[in-house]
Amino acid sequence: MSEEKKQGRKLGFAILISLILHLAVGFSLAAFGNVSSPPPTLPDEAPPELTLMDLSPARPVEKNPQFVETDKSKESAEKPKEQKFESNANSLAASQTTPSGDLPQPSQDGTNGPLADLETHDFSLQAQGSTPQPQLPPPSESKPTPPPAATPTPDPEQLAMLTSTPPPPIKPDETQPSPTPESATSVAPPVPRPQPEAPSSHYQAQKQQKRIAGSISNRGPSSVNAVGTPLGRYQKLMYDAVGARWYQHTHERQDLISIGTTRLTFTVDRMGKVNNLRVIENTANETFANICLQSVQELKLPPIPEELVGTLPSEGLQQELTFILYAN
Repeated sequence: MSEEKKQGRKLGFAILISLILHLAVGFSLAAFGNVSSPPPTLPDEAPPELTLMDLSPARPVEKNPQFVETDKSKESAEKPKEQKFESNANSLAASQTTPSGDLPQPSQDGTNGPLADLETHDFSLQAQGSTPQPQLPPPSESKPTPPPAATPTPDPEQLAMLTSTPPPPIKPDETQPSPTPESATSVAPPVPRPQPEAPSSHYQAQKQQKRIAGSISNRGPSSVNAVGTPLGRYQKLMYDAVGARWYQHTHERQDLISIGTTRLTFTVDRMGKVNNLRVIENTANETFANICLQSVQELKLPPIPEELVGTLPSEGLQQELTFILYAN
């Protein structure tokens, strides 16, 4: 083999060894670099959360249930299991007919109207029964009375001032003797007979039974599930006071008012005083609206009970009343 070939082989082996060394150094640097440098930190994954969303239509939340008046004949000592209404006394739901709808009220026939009256009766104002007069003691035995004292004869001129025409003279045969002490007697006054006692009555508003499609299945006089509360009793007191004045004023000015509806809004503070009274709707004439305003302005309510004050807003008890005058 020639010398040139030997030199070429040596050069090729040298180049190959150099490449192997470079590759070994490169792999070494890559391996040691991965060990020395910390691995990249991955962000912590948050745990999955379940969010529940109510997609049903929003419903207005009432602070207090609707008020209904409970008549004394329908009061119950037992509270209903399901409170649907607020009232001045407890009452249990009942209906005279089978259920015909979804309302929490009894089913019944009647007239159509915005109110849900359960019965029909005329209005009556409060009247106190008259007390019988005391029985007078029986008259005592009559005693003779002395004859009247003689009075001086008046002057003719003074007599003319008292009577315009003098009386005719008495004839001698018509002269009557004056009564003697033995014959003169006193006449006892008539004893008044005691008058019969007039019956007392309480105020009640005029109502006319309305047509209702209710869901109550218990049979009995029409009533609802209502719970008597301090607020219900205070509202009953206020409604009776306003209603008594309203019926009286409308009767006095019935020739000046027209049929229609008037709605008022106002507040009652803790001391029972009416504030912020205003008309928010009136389809009758101005006289009728003024009667409604006057009926509320004349209110003299007691202070709101302490047990009720804490449940009311700072301005007091908020109220809205509707007055309706129907055609006869």
